[in-house]
Amino acid sequence: MQRIMTDQNPRPAAYAGLARFAATFPKRWRTLPGNVRGAFWILAASVLFSVMSAAVKTAGTRLDIFQIAFFRCAVGLLVILPFMARTGSHVFKTRRPVMHIVRSLTGLVAMFCGFYAITHLPLADATAITFAKPLFMIVLAVLFLGEVVRWRRWSATAVGFLGVLIMIDPGDNGLDPAMAAALAGTLCVAVVVVLVKRLSTTEAPLTILFTFGIVSTLGSAVPAMLVWQTPTGSDLALLMLIGSLGASGQFCMIRGFRVGEATALVPFEYSQLLFAGLLGYVLFANVPTANTLAGAALIVLSTLYIAVREAKLGKKPPAKASVQAPAPVAFDGDPDSRREDNDGPRNVRPSS
Repeated sequence: MQRIMTDQNPRPAAYAGLARFAATFPKRWRTLPGNVRGAFWILAASVLFSVMSAAVKTAGTRLDIFQIAFFRCAVGLLVILPFMARTGSHVFKTRRPVMHIVRSLTGLVAMFCGFYAITHLPLADATAITFAKPLFMIVLAVLFLGEVVRWRRWSATAVGFLGVLIMIDPGDNGLDPAMAAALAGTLCVAVVVVLVKRLSTTEAPLTILFTFGIVSTLGSAVPAMLVWQTPTGSDLALLMLIGSLGASGQFCMIRGFRVGEATALVPFEYSQLLFAGLLGYVLFANVPTANTLAGAALIVLSTLYIAVREAKLGKKPPAKASVQAPAPVAFDGDPDSRREDNDGPRNVRPSS
């Protein structure tokens, strides 16, 4: 009887199978093409960012966005401190303190705006607006970086901004404050990308990370104290989760764009729209409107075209730098981003 029960118990065999899979997984992972591995990293990042947005929306029902942002910044700073200590004292030095402060404060404003939008808009709407970042980057790159943009990308940019107008739908009542905050936050993120591009010519990535962590934590502490509510145990756990998800999501995003080609991975980044829409529907009963779907479609199509166009231009010897869209820049949470210039594919950063 004992032998029969043992033979019928599938657990030992299942555990053995899991052990074999775990032992062979690293080797199998390394044999996958770079774009396949990158796609998995991007999908993981999209899930993490979507869950973080849902957590922010949940926390926002009890806590102010300034307090939520403070914990997001503080946890992100704690994540990179061990890597700062391991790297050496040179990463604490900077040649451009003023630009670091401007970049950090702009990033902090972007976070405030983004969290306000998340807590007041359906998750799908707040997420879709963020994908307009490459459209703002086109304009900023022309104005401040002297980059040349031809009519094709200007046309795609115009179509993308048409999608933004459809989404925000000003109507007779004017622009919704939450939509205005989402747009302002997206513009600030685009400004941050341009500033980081300039800083990266002289500054180490970890230096940019560290200064952002310090300035944003101190900067968010002041408004957080003005609206401070002692968090309960569940609130504190949720706030720590938000900080951890944000740092982990950025880590996965940068890993993905390091091992894969940007144009191959950009479509997977838009999976965040799907995950955000599903979480919004399941957790908050948010149903995307027709305007949201139509506007998001135009934004996605236009930014995809810009990304493909950038890839084609990147294969030619360019006279001037072009604008990348919408791959992220390594400035928020990648402990190994100091190796990006050596290990990453050439088309991950804007060409110069």
